[in-house]
Amino acid sequence: MKAFAFVIGASLALAQTPADQPVSRTDQNSLTAHEQLLEKAKRGGIDIYFEGDSITRRWGATDYPQYLANWKENFFGWNAADFGWGADTIQNILWRLDHGELDGVNPKIIVLLAGTNNVGRLTPAEGAVDARAEDITRGLKKAVKTMQAKAPRAVIIVMAIFPRNDNMAVMPIIDKVNENVLKLADGKKIRYLNINDELADSSGRLYDGIMNADKLHPALKGYQVWADALKPIFREILGPTAKTDHAPPPTGDPSAKR
Repeated sequence: MKAFAFVIGASLALAQTPADQPVSRTDQNSLTAHEQLLEKAKRGGIDIYFEGDSITRRWGATDYPQYLANWKENFFGWNAADFGWGADTIQNILWRLDHGELDGVNPKIIVLLAGTNNVGRLTPAEGAVDARAEDITRGLKKAVKTMQAKAPRAVIIVMAIFPRNDNMAVMPIIDKVNENVLKLADGKKIRYLNINDELADSSGRLYDGIMNADKLHPALKGYQVWADALKPIFREILGPTAKTDHAPPPTGDPSAKR
């Protein structure tokens, strides 16, 4: 409930802050998590770098053991590390990137899934869909540009924002952003991956079992769909998985230890 409340609060607080401007989280739990992610980055051994918000974070986090088991089952041997953080907007992700979380990592692949917290769950005002979508698109462009500067050798896989059914009125924003982000891809160093047809029907209604009860975060079935779409790209770039894995140990929500 606290994380959900933060998403709404963050959306309101950042409503006047362009999505391409870095903004720090100020809560101590997020700052502690940032320090943990900095330490993870310094340990190295990372070939695949996942970046995003809670949808990304939960997959490779110690406080979601069922999802972490799925992560290991799919990615062990590819040296994958999760740098997502819950409730982050694009602005927050940009701040983390600007403050060391990608410095010196030099991954071969970056997977970016971000923007749903900028979309939020509130019904957009009449005529606001295009402006909201353009703002989010500018934020994602800035994230890709920052990643290219800090990891020039990496292939960046930009994910389409997943469908969310907590308020169907926001789906036009998501669809518009995804149309825009498609144009970022060059098919080589920047790739666009949209798995939404496997998550929801043509109207955006999620298929049964894909998401949790909140209609936002993937269930195991949803994460497996995502993994199945990523693995052919990983094999193309990295080859088959190795018998050992050199990525640093996974982290989790600092508050979960209390």
